[in-house]
Amino acid sequence: MKNILITGASGFVGATLVEQLQGKQAYSKIYTLSRRFDQRLSDQIHQIIADRSEQFFETPIPENIDVIIHLAGRAHILNDQSNNPLDDFRKVNVDGTLQLAKQAIDKKVKRFIFMSSIGVNGAVTFDQPFSEQITPKPHADYAVSKYEAEEALKALFIGSETELIVIRPPLVYAAHAPGNFARLLKLVSMNLPLPFAQTNNKRTFVALENLVDFIQVCINHPNAANQIFLVADQESLSTRELVEYLKQGICKKPYFIYIPQSLMKLGASCLGKSKLYEQLFESLEVDTTKAQKLLGWTAPLTAKQAMIQVGKDYIKLKSN
Repeated sequence: MKNILITGASGFVGATLVEQLQGKQAYSKIYTLSRRFDQRLSDQIHQIIADRSEQFFETPIPENIDVIIHLAGRAHILNDQSNNPLDDFRKVNVDGTLQLAKQAIDKKVKRFIFMSSIGVNGAVTFDQPFSEQITPKPHADYAVSKYEAEEALKALFIGSETELIVIRPPLVYAAHAPGNFARLLKLVSMNLPLPFAQTNNKRTFVALENLVDFIQVCINHPNAANQIFLVADQESLSTRELVEYLKQGICKKPYFIYIPQSLMKLGASCLGKSKLYEQLFESLEVDTTKAQKLLGWTAPLTAKQAMIQVGKDYIKLKSN
């Protein structure tokens, strides 16, 4: 029976992971490391609260930890006002991660699972999907910090007893997802015409349920040791298909109009929304063959099943 420590347990992915792990006989104790006590967690969870006078990731962890799942970090911030956002990302995503990793080595933790990002590979795919073999080309400050953390962790764990597993997911979605997906869901729930009539891009996402399932595989599978994995739903969707499936779950008919993509791109550029155009109209495909072959992993939900369910869950959330 393993003892697990999770950082970022109150976050979007972490809260669902804790919920899935607690009560399972394979795990003796589940610890969380956070800045404040989380009343939503059950009494079965051992909460470690960081001393405000210390560096967060230098907060002492127990001696008996078998696996650390490191989900905490500084994420994308909309309209970030920082004078030097890359430095701010590095302080948390690189320096903080290394502080925790050094504790893992000192406490002889068997496995350190690091949540990275598909942004390490790049922002757009053209002729072939991203895979673990493609040379990283991080496209933004957040992705740069994640890649630097990956490289620093690999160097740090050389010769240690701790196995490193790196997971690079694309956009993670659910009915209660934050950020851009939440904004898209709100838009889709309205009866507005959307300019995706002839949008034939291909984008790979990962349902929250699929990601949490994969993390659990990485806790135990011997072949996961010292590997990098791209994890995603096993089908890619066009933005039009994504909207159609969400609308199906919401029980509304999609209403598409045609606007030339060149015009959309120009308009987005003039409004300073080039990134948004990229996410809605360009492609980002992920190849999960390595996870399937090496770990025997299959996503529990298809992209279509998950998107339709998200639409249904979104209606329930809004009615409560």
